[in-house]
Amino acid sequence: MKNSFKILLASGVLLLSLNSCKKDALNLKPTNDATADVVYATPAGYKNSLVKLYATYSLTSPSGSDASDVGGLNAGFADFLRLFWTSQELTTDEAICAWGDTGIPELDYSTPSVDNQFLRGLYSRSILQITFVNEFLRESTPEKLASRNISGADATAIAKYRSEARFLRAYQYWVLMDAFGNPPFVTENDAIGKVAPQQIQRAALFNYVESELKAIEAELPEPRSEYGRADKGAAWALLARIYLNAQVYSGTAKYTEAITYASKVINAGYKLKQNYMDLFRTDNNVNNLETILSINYDGVNGTNYGGTTFLINAGINGDMNPASYGVPNGGWGGNRTRANLPALFPDANGTLDKRGAFFGSKNGIDDIGVFTDGLRVTKFKNVSSTGVTPPSLNGTFSSLDFPIFRLAEQYLIYGEAVMRGGTGGSTAQALNYVNELRTRAYGNASGNVTALSTDFFLDERGRELYWEGHRRTDLVRYGKYTDGSYLWQFKGGVKAGTALPAYRNLYPLPTADLIANPNLKQNTGY
Repeated sequence: MKNSFKILLASGVLLLSLNSCKKDALNLKPTNDATADVVYATPAGYKNSLVKLYATYSLTSPSGSDASDVGGLNAGFADFLRLFWTSQELTTDEAICAWGDTGIPELDYSTPSVDNQFLRGLYSRSILQITFVNEFLRESTPEKLASRNISGADATAIAKYRSEARFLRAYQYWVLMDAFGNPPFVTENDAIGKVAPQQIQRAALFNYVESELKAIEAELPEPRSEYGRADKGAAWALLARIYLNAQVYSGTAKYTEAITYASKVINAGYKLKQNYMDLFRTDNNVNNLETILSINYDGVNGTNYGGTTFLINAGINGDMNPASYGVPNGGWGGNRTRANLPALFPDANGTLDKRGAFFGSKNGIDDIGVFTDGLRVTKFKNVSSTGVTPPSLNGTFSSLDFPIFRLAEQYLIYGEAVMRGGTGGSTAQALNYVNELRTRAYGNASGNVTALSTDFFLDERGRELYWEGHRRTDLVRYGKYTDGSYLWQFKGGVKAGTALPAYRNLYPLPTADLIANPNLKQNTGY
């Protein structure tokens, strides 16, 4: 990252280790030689601890890229974004991986086992981050501040840090709700280590995430206050996202609410970046009013083998001139796309809809294990919009920040919610938003549309948001993730694709947690 709030391993923040496979992971208090009374002795300690909460999104451990603070998981796989991206993209029509690491082939087939290490890693990473937030909140109550003689402006600032921490926890509970449905549930109000965490059902977790985001809305900083930090815009964006999916999560549609909160974001001063591809270049923090919240990476001081380092390197090989992607010693030859994604574009070379960034000449895939069999995705680069490559440790690591939320998604949420019957918006306005995106994509009005449908938005989200971690959620919402009415190559392990049982709309809870916690019940079908 690029400002005073850089999330760097070199920041001196101490990430507290936790083996997430231990019994009652959510009820464990992180332990370390530096006790809470030392870490939180000063206002600066609280600021550093807040930075730590953000750092757990972009680092794998306090010890560098070769260590993992998620027990039982290879350090190279332990980054949050790598795990989240794998869960959202690799099991869908947008991505497929040539590697044979344990667990990857079954993800390629959309048939992960209960003990898939990547899904277990995501589950554990989310729980780890929730645990850190709970501890921060326990240590930052008014009573704790008073006992440490912290008052006045310092206490006021720390109270605002709490709202950011609660946002980060709500986001991770959304990840668990979306992927696993019914996870264990603990907040800062639960006693540590007394009882095994209770399991929360998906609809109840939806209500909790919604209530948390609304409770902190007024306390968060104003939109666009500081790059890389959660603010009101981020809370509104997450609310709009969960409302769009509320039918799936809770059984009750909330499209009107999706329109309301997407509109809050849209009217908060965010603007589309003029050039789409500049969103995915290393100076995407500069003159960028589109990104609402990002995960920030540093290719020298805070490196790991996940994040955008993974997205860039896994998508190219040595024959593609890795230096042109800002990783001269990189190129791992792993991920590319299936035929469905390039089929969404008028051409595969970006001469019309310039959002399409593909390399190669063969759309379909015959051999999963051959990286060059199929089109590669070249959307992300460790290069600035002006062609400058930032410093990169060993010529491999990336300083490209990744957008968690951006304005374009809110345009598409608004439009889809309108088409699904939500009130408070209009088809005319939805059409205007869509055509703003398409005018940017084509460079003129030649790609603009004159009518909309609900199904249009699934395809447009594919064109605008591909490889940004949305696709599995989108396909589930449209009833196409498991259904036989929509297929992609190797869905279900069949080259032409086949339907999946409906229970696979949720991922399984890890066996280790089921054994450790008798309160947990496995999701149906596993």
